[in-house]
Amino acid sequence: MSVKVMEEEWLYSDALVRALLEWVRGHAAVERSVYPFIRIVAEQALRPSEARGLRVSDVVLPERGLGKLTARYRGTAREVPLQPHFVEFLREWISEADLGEGDLLFPSRPGRPLSAPIYQRVWEQAQKAVLPRDERYWWRLGEPISILRESCLVKWLGMGVSCFAVAEVAGVTPSWLALRYPHCFRVENAEIDWDHLAGAMALPESLKL
Repeated sequence: MSVKVMEEEWLYSDALVRALLEWVRGHAAVERSVYPFIRIVAEQALRPSEARGLRVSDVVLPERGLGKLTARYRGTAREVPLQPHFVEFLREWISEADLGEGDLLFPSRPGRPLSAPIYQRVWEQAQKAVLPRDERYWWRLGEPISILRESCLVKWLGMGVSCFAVAEVAGVTPSWLALRYPHCFRVENAEIDWDHLAGAMALPESLKL
């Protein structure tokens, strides 16, 4: 399996992601779906194509506790848990946008999914406004919105969430995560108790020469 490595320095920090979302929230009034769409990519690590295809009926938003959404990718469906704060956010969005059960969650216009050129234009404007003008970021203008998904996945791994759980939520395999984000799996200066290991691996006397 060939997977391109995404090193740590390519990813966006929490502070930078928040700044980008704040900018989008304040400048996407013409197309109201853009902000909640970009936010769900950034906070739930959805692929943009998955987020565009979501319908109101794909989300379960209980009054209390965790919610969930059903994401679909290449004919395969998976459940993604939603934290209570995001459940409340989606409740408010659905009410504000006056969306029905069968409607797209992020419509561009009634019955039509959010247009890629529309959200990409807002995203590029946000990058120009927010990204630091330095060698690390400034030359990366035009980077796709999927960098938000990548940054979210690495954040989860960095918080100690099991790679198996992250893989299940993201719709990838644990081996894909390890190949894509090798820096999340490096253990530097690890100490090994060789005496304990030798005792655990020792053969019983009956098997020794």
